[in-house]
Amino acid sequence: MTQHLMTLIKVNAITAMAMAFALTCQAQTQAHTPERTPETSVGRMPVKDARVLMVMALQAPDGKAHGTLTGESADAISQRFKANTPISIDVTTDKRYRQPGCSRLKVTFWQDGVWLPGAQAPRKQSIDFGINYCLDGMPPKSLQ
Repeated sequence: MTQHLMTLIKVNAITAMAMAFALTCQAQTQAHTPERTPETSVGRMPVKDARVLMVMALQAPDGKAHGTLTGESADAISQRFKANTPISIDVTTDKRYRQPGCSRLKVTFWQDGVWLPGAQAPRKQSIDFGINYCLDGMPPKSLQ
């Protein structure tokens, strides 16, 4: 399989990864409560795909973008965990590379009021992951 095809498969799987985390809650996936929840005054764009926010973060002067997951994925996650709060997505830039339009991004999906199997009460759940990403949807040619 070519590197381009492999990258497209990985990028298309971003929303699926968040959904898989939420649906399986397996031990090897580390869930945690974020140290700081973004303020409610932060404008959140409704998106069906986190890539929209990744591109926005690449283009933003501060390297940040915030959104709310919508559509079938969001509905399935919320139903599974009996949560009625939005699924938030925060994208921040960890490092900008020399190649224009390319950065190391941190993507965080989080939701309040999530009922995990066996839990006594609902709680906030989140998952963070990093990705090297460029405006063209490919990884950077160099990590410098």
